[in-house]
Amino acid sequence: MKIVDLSQTIYSGMNVHPGDPKVEVARTGSYEVAGWIVRRITLGSHTGTHVDAFSHMDEDGEPLDQIPLERFFGPARLVVPGGSYPKNVGLIFYEDPGIDSLEPILSANPPFVAGTICENLERALLKKKIVTYTDLANLDQLPLDRDFMFYGFPLKIKDGDGSPVRAVAIIEE
Repeated sequence: MKIVDLSQTIYSGMNVHPGDPKVEVARTGSYEVAGWIVRRITLGSHTGTHVDAFSHMDEDGEPLDQIPLERFFGPARLVVPGGSYPKNVGLIFYEDPGIDSLEPILSANPPFVAGTICENLERALLKKKIVTYTDLANLDQLPLDRDFMFYGFPLKIKDGDGSPVRAVAIIEE
């Protein structure tokens, strides 16, 4: 079994999408004073590797805390736009798909889609209740020819529109 970390590291000053809050990770406690350390973390709900709730782009969509946990993991496959898409597995795009990929994606009936996708495609997928993940790392370590298990659980944020995740792929060897 091989475990691939698909998550970006969160750190102060990391790149964020234009208009999103800046990231700050600051130490607020010390071993000398309190006997432990604590960090204050300030970031947007769509920072680094993250999942989008259906409410992210649709005011009638469900927030994170109302989406069942089984929607955030399952069999997945790394794919390229315009290729063949296996049915009923999560699709992780190695390259950026555009809105012209919507119909083939919907025909595959994926529980989730991951990768850098255009805003119109993301909006359409979320409207169809397909969970979307953004800014995955280390995609070059995933196999192109076979399924693997994907896990990307969000924080349970009340009325959350998105959440950073620790995304991993587990590949049976």
